[in-house]
Amino acid sequence: MDLNFSADEERFRQRVQKFLRENLPPGWGQGGGRPAGMSQIDFLKDWQRRLYENGFLGMAWPKEYGGQGASQVEMAIFNEEMARFRAPSPLNILGLSMAGPTIITHGTEEQKKRYLPKILSCEEIWCQGFSEPNAGSDLASLKTRAELKGDEFIINGQKVWTTFGHIADMCMLLVRTDPDAPKHRGLSYLLVEMRTPGITVKPLRQMTGEAEFNEIFFDDVHVPRANLLGPLNEGWRVATTTLMNERGTTALATVMRYRIVFDEIVELARSTQRNGLPATSDPIIRQQLAQFYVDLEMMRFTAYRTFSKILKGGDPGPEGSISKIAWSELNQRMMEFVMALEGPASQLVRGSPYAVEGGRWQHHFLRSRANTIEAGTSEIQRNIIAERVLGLPKSR
Repeated sequence: MDLNFSADEERFRQRVQKFLRENLPPGWGQGGGRPAGMSQIDFLKDWQRRLYENGFLGMAWPKEYGGQGASQVEMAIFNEEMARFRAPSPLNILGLSMAGPTIITHGTEEQKKRYLPKILSCEEIWCQGFSEPNAGSDLASLKTRAELKGDEFIINGQKVWTTFGHIADMCMLLVRTDPDAPKHRGLSYLLVEMRTPGITVKPLRQMTGEAEFNEIFFDDVHVPRANLLGPLNEGWRVATTTLMNERGTTALATVMRYRIVFDEIVELARSTQRNGLPATSDPIIRQQLAQFYVDLEMMRFTAYRTFSKILKGGDPGPEGSISKIAWSELNQRMMEFVMALEGPASQLVRGSPYAVEGGRWQHHFLRSRANTIEAGTSEIQRNIIAERVLGLPKSR
């Protein structure tokens, strides 16, 4: 593929850069944060509103549903510049990256008109109700039941690791509607309003101290049949669309984000003393940094491969699993490297006046432990690559 951008595409990049310089808070990315007195939620809602009003959300979505009808190339440029400027993701990121594309692919005309504009405007925030206590990696083993009675589904069960469940208005919910069918064929995909009676959300505290994950309990929750996305008992096919969009559409931006992290680590190594010399003088450290660079280049060309397939008219495919393994495991290795580089100071966290760079690396290290679990574990991703990319036989 031609890796050069056209003059029009470069002008679009400049427009994105101009918007980001003018709309991000002063000092953003260099220690500056959201405006004083503004909550994180309000800040992110306002940020999404600005993106939407300037035509930077739903860029590849059809215009009749509030999208821009832009090219995939422009969407990739926008995501890349967002990463370059370290701009915050829109608050409704799960709706934009997962629910929206799935509704566009599988939804009825009524569902598209009902849900898509409110995803873009952040009027309705979405969460993903897939994983369960005994159905994470083996998602098709889920037990949450939805019994169809007349024109309603009655749902009972539990979901876990539900990001933004505590602030969400809507949920992409995968449920079992035919308990007698093979596990992949008895599932259905519902669009559920989170304020429906019978839904209870309980936060889960992470080791970073944050609580963006949640448990959700469903106790005789009534959902209209009109909220079924795709055919009854074919929810696995619909869910696959969600997962492929989650893993495949932001690969170029992910490369940019971790390239920035790598550059910051190199600067940290240069400013860290080892035996009276910069740590970058140590040949072992230099080798480790060189390996990170090689890994990033591999990620970059894998992202181009995935993007090339999308440009040719295909959907994000199982190749996205390669990128997911690459970035999640690379980030963990880089964070472990930083902790070793800091030595005893690695035990100092945010709040300590002696913590290196305010303890931000310690927070990143703790958060990175989730990378190889969220969005599909590394084990599951390797199975996908083996079976669907390499064509190897399934284990029995």
